[in-house]
Amino acid sequence: MRTSLITCLVTALVSCSNTTTVHAAEIDTQLLRQLQETIQQQQQLLQQQSVQIQNQAEQLQKLQQQVSSLLHKADTRQPSTPAPLPKTEPTKQPPAPAIVASGNDKIKLALSGQINRAINVVSDGAGTTLYHVDNNVSNSRFRLVGSAEISNDLTLGTRLEMAFTADESSKVSQDNQAPGTYLNSRWADISLASKRYGKLSLGKGYTASYFTAGSDLSKTDIVLYSSVADIAGGLKLRKKDGQLTSTSLADVFTDYDGLNVKSRLRYDSPTLYGFHLAGSFVSGQRSDLGVYWGGEGYGFEGAASFGLANPRLENSGLQYDGSFSLLHTASGLNLTLSSGMLEKKAAQNAFSYYAKLGWLANLTSHGSTAFGIDLSRSENSSAPGDKGTSVGAAIVQEFKKTATELYLQYRVYSLQMGDRTPVYDINVGTLGIRVKF
Repeated sequence: MRTSLITCLVTALVSCSNTTTVHAAEIDTQLLRQLQETIQQQQQLLQQQSVQIQNQAEQLQKLQQQVSSLLHKADTRQPSTPAPLPKTEPTKQPPAPAIVASGNDKIKLALSGQINRAINVVSDGAGTTLYHVDNNVSNSRFRLVGSAEISNDLTLGTRLEMAFTADESSKVSQDNQAPGTYLNSRWADISLASKRYGKLSLGKGYTASYFTAGSDLSKTDIVLYSSVADIAGGLKLRKKDGQLTSTSLADVFTDYDGLNVKSRLRYDSPTLYGFHLAGSFVSGQRSDLGVYWGGEGYGFEGAASFGLANPRLENSGLQYDGSFSLLHTASGLNLTLSSGMLEKKAAQNAFSYYAKLGWLANLTSHGSTAFGIDLSRSENSSAPGDKGTSVGAAIVQEFKKTATELYLQYRVYSLQMGDRTPVYDINVGTLGIRVKF
C-alpha cells in the first residue's frame, strides 16, 4: 500500500510538472511572436522615415542649388552689391530704360565727365588776390564713349570728348582774371582693340608718350603732381619794382610730359608681365614712343613709364621723360619721382626734376584721405640760366558715395632768372572740388 501510494504521488507530480512546462512553452512562443511582429513594424516605420528624410534632403539640396545660382547671377550683374531676390516669382524682369541711348542699337554708348572748380588765393609781391579757376590739372569735360563687339577678340571703339571750362587756371593771370570760356576737342578717336594683337587708334587723343611723366599712386595728383604749374600756370612773375614780367609759371615749370593730346595714329601692344609698349605718328611730322609698367606684390603696388618724343621744335632736339611711383599698401606710404629733359641745339638742355612723399589713409568712412608734400626743380625752361624751385603740400579727401574729391593745397614758386633780374616769389593757396559723373 505504502509503495503504491508513493508511486501514485510521484506520477501525479510528474504529470503536473509536464503540464506546467507545456503552458510555459506556449506563453514564451506567443511572447516571441509578438516581439517579432513589433520589431518588424518598427523596422518598416524606420524604413519609411528614412525614405522621407532622404527625399527631404534631396529637396533641400535642389533649393540650395537654385539659391546659389540666383546669387551667382546677381553677383555677375553687380559685383559690389548683389541684387535682391524676387519676392514673388523668379522670373527675369525687363531692364530699366536707359537714360542715354545710342542712335544706333549696334553701338553701346556711355556718357561721362567731370566738373573741376577751384579758388586760388595768390600773393605775388603786390598784395593778395582771389581768382576763380577751372583746374587745368584735369579740367572740366564731358565724353561719349561707344563700343561694339565685332568678335570674341575684336572690339570697335569710339570716343568723343570735349573740354568745356570757364577761366582755365593755365590762362588766368594778374592782367586777365576772367579769360572766359575755353572749348577744346580733346578726343575724336576711333579704335580697334584685340586681346591678342593690341590696340590701334586713329584720330585725336593721347599720344604714346603722354602721361609718361605722370605715374602717380598717391591720390593727390588732382592738385599735387609733376606738372606743378598747372593749377596756376597763367600767373606771371613780378619784378621787385612791382612790374609784371612776361614770364608765366607755365613757362618756368614743366615736366616735359610727351606730346600731349594731338591727332595721331597710335598703336598699343598687349600687356606682358605688366609691361606694354606704345608708339604714335603725330600731326606735324612728329612721332613718339612710350613704355608703361604696372604691378603689385610683396605688399607694394608700383607704376612706371618712360617716354621718348620728337617734338620738332625750333632749335630743339629730342625730348625724354620718365616717372616712377611706389605705394606700400598696408601703411599707405608712397613715393613718386619724375624727370624730363628737352635737348637744345644752341643752348643748355632744359631739365625738370620732381619728388613727392605721400601718405594714403582711411581716416573716415567716406573714402581715402591723401596727404602729400613735394619738391620740383626746373632749369633753362623759360630762358637760358633760369632756375625755378617749387615746394607744395596738399590734402585730398575722397567721398565715394558722390564720386567727389575735395582738395586743399599750398604752394610756393620761386625763380632765379638767368639775367639776375630779381622777382618776387608767388604763394598760392588752393581750395577745390571735383565731381565726376
